[in-house]
Amino acid sequence: MAFRLFEGKEHAAVYQKFRFPPPEEIKNTVLKYLDSKKKKPHVLAVDIGCGTGQVSRSLAPHFEKIIGVDISEAQLEEARKETNLTNVKYIKCHAEDLPADDGSVDLITAAHAAHWFDKEKFLKEANRVLKPGGCMALFGFTTEIDFSFPGVNPGRLTDIFEEVRQFINTYSHEENELMNFKSVFFITLLKLFFVCYRIENLPVKRPTSVSGAVGFIESFSVYQCFLRAEPSAAKATLKRIHQRFLEEMGVSSADTELEILMKYYCILTRKPE
Repeated sequence: MAFRLFEGKEHAAVYQKFRFPPPEEIKNTVLKYLDSKKKKPHVLAVDIGCGTGQVSRSLAPHFEKIIGVDISEAQLEEARKETNLTNVKYIKCHAEDLPADDGSVDLITAAHAAHWFDKEKFLKEANRVLKPGGCMALFGFTTEIDFSFPGVNPGRLTDIFEEVRQFINTYSHEENELMNFKSVFFITLLKLFFVCYRIENLPVKRPTSVSGAVGFIESFSVYQCFLRAEPSAAKATLKRIHQRFLEEMGVSSADTELEILMKYYCILTRKPE
């Protein structure tokens, strides 16, 4: 992978504890798309940038074999702790150099990860390993995230989050951006594959605690950049947003549940037969 910002053990532990798995709506859409393009059985799926293995585990019942790959050994260690599935294997490698034979893969997935890849090399590698008619799903969540709690003015918690997000974004890596459908990446993808389906701004609501919401922010790569640059200030910022959430909600327990609304995107493609 072209950029390596998720490799620390502490970050991997935070990622495993607080990162939300992709919603069932995305997984079901991906599998339905694959079923419509390729006859079963589906033998091999490669989950690229698998992190702590959330997508790999969710796909396991639908394939004979899953290979989850990531450049971070710490992330893979967390993934291995979470599963005893015999058909799931985790391998440390780059997205641009996959551990799969030519024309052997039924499905490639990358959840909130493809924007970190060397895009041209990755797409050529995906084209190499996919079977004719094999599919690829690139998905993740957008930066439009809303928080709400009964009795609190709509948007108030979101305003607190957005204020903090805008501040920590000054530490963002230039590659930390969502896949733009008008980008060079998307144009290159069009040249190699048939882009047949895409989802933009799929809304998904989830309950989480105040501590879970703050932990979710802590899992962001941009926060981790902030943490490395200014450890004391970064930790103080997390404490401040934690306290502001409690005060705005009028509660004292960090276990108090609020609601988070996230919007997901998904690009589904298949290799020509």
